[in-house]
Amino acid sequence: MSRGGWTEQPDQESNALLSALGSKYSAEILCAAGTPKSAQALSEDIEIPIATCYRRIEELVDAGLLECEGRQLSEEGRRTNIYRRTLDEIEVDFSSEEPQFSQKRRTEAKNRLQDQRTD
Repeated sequence: MSRGGWTEQPDQESNALLSALGSKYSAEILCAAGTPKSAQALSEDIEIPIATCYRRIEELVDAGLLECEGRQLSEEGRRTNIYRRTLDEIEVDFSSEEPQFSQKRRTEAKNRLQDQRTD
């Protein structure tokens, strides 16, 4: 269901979403991933251990909140995945028996505009 650019999350995905959002550092990773970044860059930006960052990234990708946007060469010459969040806003409604989620997904146009500002 959609309302004003918001889409509701199916019930089966709610638990994964709530779990991913409830993990320490997940919100910080999502905030930092407004532009494409590697796990190493995210780890450095929010000052968390790289292993923790990789675990949170995996949870966020599994929940559909973060996506791998491609690969690029690191400063050391290794290919690394680049991640970006898939949404800008999420709403949680606890008034029912199960939490209900609505999210405002990022558009490709918004991603392109954001990328132009950071170049």
